[in-house]
Parts: sequence; structure tokens; C-alpha cells
Amino acid sequence: MSIPLKPKDRLIFPLDVADINQARRYIELLQDEVGMFKVGLELFVAAGPQMFQSLTTATGVGFFLDLKFHDIPATMRAALNNLPPGVQFTTIHCEQGAGLQDATAAARARGIGVLGVTVLTSLGTADLLAAGIDPQYAEPPVRLVLLRAGLAKAAGCAGVVCAPTEARAVKTQFGPDFLVVCPGIRPAWAAVPGDDQKRLLTPQQAIQAGADYIVVGRPIRQAAEPVAAARRIVAEITAAVDRQEKEEAAD
Repeated sequence: MSIPLKPKDRLIFPLDVADINQARRYIELLQDEVGMFKVGLELFVAAGPQMFQSLTTATGVGFFLDLKFHDIPATMRAALNNLPPGVQFTTIHCEQGAGLQDATAAARARGIGVLGVTVLTSLGTADLLAAGIDPQYAEPPVRLVLLRAGLAKAAGCAGVVCAPTEARAVKTQFGPDFLVVCPGIRPAWAAVPGDDQKRLLTPQQAIQAGADYIVVGRPIRQAAEPVAAARRIVAEITAAVDRQEKEEAAD
């Protein structure tokens, strides 16, 4: 039986910064406020895989390596076999379904959760239609998300990354043990100028919809007081969890 996550542990903060020194500052500031730090393309290209040994040795925090691996199975297997220490989650594109079982096996054997990318939160129906996606899967995008979630499950993924607007559908179709990690989180109190995200929910709404983890970057990073912003988001997660527990007890 898995141990229930604490509300704080369900909050992932993305280190979308240009160098390791900025990353260290955010880790020092937020390591007691969030459960995990996400490293994406910007920081990984700037600092390289060796940063993980430095950061994990100094801080002991866990990382979500979000590089969205997308290649032939042999290349993906080689990459996933060489994930650096400290990585708890990583992401892949999973159109090849069961053909990726062998590629994900080594990461899974090390206890690393491999997550399938479904539909980016910056994409809406019009974007998917423009990319040639069949209208039956683009209107609405949840149909495409569920299709790709099925491929992720066949590939041996522990779960998926999807917009919070599709979290409930994924949980309903694939069950409570199939992880759902949601970016596209915007607290009602945190406007993001020039926001590129399209399929959004608040932290509380996302947890109530079934998200196991939420990824929140700019509403924390751009806040005048990032620690206070992170604590406010954790309070929303706590409220959602408390409501779920009361509803389950009433059933």
C-alpha cells in the first residue's frame, strides 16, 4: 500500500532558469515549501546532467527531469538507462505504445516514474486541427489525451502529464493508481501576463479533478513573495484533499 502524499509533496516547482546558480537560489528558498523541483530544457541545456549530482548532494531534494524524450526505442532506451541520480520522474512521448516497454524498463527498475506526454497545455482545439489532428480527437482535446494515455500505459509508464481539464477523464478510464501530473495551474489570485497556457484550472480544482501532482511555476516565481505564494497554493491543495476525504467518508 502506498503512503498518501502530504499536500506539500504534491506541489512541483519548475526551475525554469538559465543557470545553476539561479536554480540553487530557488531550491534554497523553496525546498521546505514544495515536494519536488522540475528541470526542463532551459536549465538542462545550460547546466547539463552533472548538475544533478551537485544539487542532490548539497540539498537532498528530488527532481522531475522533463525533457520529453522522443525518438526510436533504441535511442530512448539508451537515454533512459543513463538518467542521472536524483531523478524521481521523467517524461517521454509515447506514440509507439507497447514498443517502448523495453525502453522504459531500466528507469522503472530504478524506481523512476516514467510519464507519458499527452497534449501540451499550450494547445487548444484550433492548434490541434492546424497540426492535422482528426477533428474527432481535437474537438475536444480530451479524446486525444485519453488515446495517448492508453499508449503511455502500454509503454509501461506510471502515468501521464496532462492538462488539469482532462485529469478526471484519465483517472476515470485508467484508475486511481495511474498517476496524473498537471501543469496548466493558475490560482485565481495570480494573473500571468502574456500567459501561453490554454487549458487551465486552479490548484484546488485540479486536485479535486484527480491530479496527483500539480506543476506551478510563474505564479510562484513572479510573486513578490514566492514562499508565501507557495504556501498559499499548498493551502488550496490541503483544502481540496480535506474535501475529498469528507466526501469519501460520507459515501
